[in-house]
Parts: sequence; C-alpha cells; structure tokens
Amino acid sequence: MPVLVITGTGTEVGKTVATAAVAAAAVAAGRSVAVLKPAQTGVGPDERGDADEIARLAGDVTARELARYPEPLAPATAALRAGLAPVRPHEVAEAAAKLATEHDLVLVEGAGGLLVRFDADGGTLADAASLLGAPVLVVVTAGLGTLNTTELTARELRTRGLDLLGVVIGSWPAEPDLACRCNVTDLPETAGAPLLGALPEAAGALPPPAFRSLAPTWLAPRLDGTWNASAFTGREAPAPFTGGGA
Repeated sequence: MPVLVITGTGTEVGKTVATAAVAAAAVAAGRSVAVLKPAQTGVGPDERGDADEIARLAGDVTARELARYPEPLAPATAALRAGLAPVRPHEVAEAAAKLATEHDLVLVEGAGGLLVRFDADGGTLADAASLLGAPVLVVVTAGLGTLNTTELTARELRTRGLDLLGVVIGSWPAEPDLACRCNVTDLPETAGAPLLGALPEAAGALPPPAFRSLAPTWLAPRLDGTWNASAFTGREAPAPFTGGGA
C-alpha cells in the first residue's frame, strides 16, 4: 500500500486529524511517510494549511501541497474565482507516484468529500485514486446522518471499481449519544468495509508528542495501530431496550 487516498463524507469530519493519526502511526512503525494535499483552500499564502498541520501533529513526515486558493470553497470554484490554475487529477497522481518512489507510504488527503471538483472538467479525488490504483480510506462522523453519507460514498467507490480500505470515525464524543452508539455497530455493514479506527474528539488539540504516542491506539493494525474494533464496538454498543409497550 504505497499510496493511500483519504477522503471524508463531507467537510469538518476530522479528515485532517485522522490523516495525521495515520501518518503518526506509520512513522511509529518505522515507515517513511509523505502527505500530499492536492488543493488547499481557505488559507492565505503565509498561513498554515492542512499538510502543515498534519506534519505538526505527526512529526517526521514530508508535507507537500500542489496548489492553494484563498477562499474556503470547492477547489474548482476557488481556483476560478482566484484566477489561478486548477489542479488536475493526473497532476495529483503524478505527484503521489513520485513521492512513492521516495517514501514507504504516501497519504493523499482530499478536500471535503470524494466527488468535490478539482477543475471545470469535473475531475475529482476519485479520478486521481483511479489513476493511481490506490485504496481509499473514508473518514466519517459518528452521529445521526453518518450512515447515509457513508453508504453513498461507499457505493460511488464500488461503482468506480475502487478499493474501500475501511472507515475511520474522525471524532468520537466523550459522551456518545444513542445514535453514535448504534452507528458504531452499523457502519461496517453500511460501508461494506471494516471499521479501522475512532479518534477521540479534540484529538487534534493534544500536544504533538502526546498525539504521536496515542495515535496507534486509535487505529487498527491495518493502519499500523493497536485499536481493536470488536472490543470497541462491544464496549460502546447501547444496552438493549427492555421497556414494555403500551
């Protein structure tokens, strides 16, 4: 798995922090890691982007951006409004393939969801993954609505013949509600792929040394971690309803 594409079911699902955790776990396992952010939006020229944040949290990783646009919009729209060249899927694939010749693992972090457009021709992260022949990791939310967005993403990956490696919950609340506790058991069936981790909420606010130390405990062995899905699911599953009916 020299290249792993990481997408989310939408924005603000914890994708960047999850990518940092995957990177940190791989580094802890002795692998050299590069992180590629094809299109960074919503930051100025001198501001830190997602790739920089991943490097800050994960430690010794190579961080690279292909393009950045100042407005917090989909990359195609942000590029058009800024009068800048868009990123094309083949450019993403070429950059990731080059990094893969120099690193054990390359993580390609998308912007928002799988089908967010990079350019006016409709190129997406899914197209880049197809060109690379790379598996895709999907970062999902824990609460109400996640089953729908997860299944839609999984169906699109299957339609395109892409390998869905698994799903990771980007932010697991300290006090999960009923929906969260049910979803954690339903997500693997909905996705048709294993649950490969769950990051605690506010994980990205941890000091980097603590983040790097704990990251492997949030991820399954497939992602160089020690997290056990069966144990987590059993512990967090809701108690059965025992009330009577009217």
